[in-house]
Amino acid sequence: MGIYPIKDEAVHARALCRIEALMDAESLTTEQGHELDALVTLVEAYEEKNFAIKEASPIAVIEFMMDQNGLTRKDLEPMIGSRARVSEVLSGKRPLTLAMIRALSLALHIPADLLIGTEIKRKRAARTAKRMAVVRNGLSEPSRSRKKSAVAA
Repeated sequence: MGIYPIKDEAVHARALCRIEALMDAESLTTEQGHELDALVTLVEAYEEKNFAIKEASPIAVIEFMMDQNGLTRKDLEPMIGSRARVSEVLSGKRPLTLAMIRALSLALHIPADLLIGTEIKRKRAARTAKRMAVVRNGLSEPSRSRKKSAVAA
């Protein structure tokens, strides 16, 4: 089989069959080893692009752990707060606080990074990038200069 870019499911299926045949072989020649390596790389790239798995939201992670451990909303009150607060968090009306993330992580054995959420991660990354740009340009941070000018006025 020649090595070509994988652009559709038919080519993907043929590549998988060829990978399986090469993996089942008793021994491989150097050429077959290179072919196997190339096919695996192409299949991985195709699958990442076409079968990507979305990151679960923090709420979905909490609900999954509740389901797996037979927990109710009432069981989350010591970690999140009142019944109303638990309801607001699970409905997405209130974000998780750092204290809530810590408590849930410890109690439910959930890695904290799964509870932070991609929106918060993106905001933090953008803030960090902005700060780094300010530092690279040799400027003071805008928030500090505004405070100083407000005090001076």
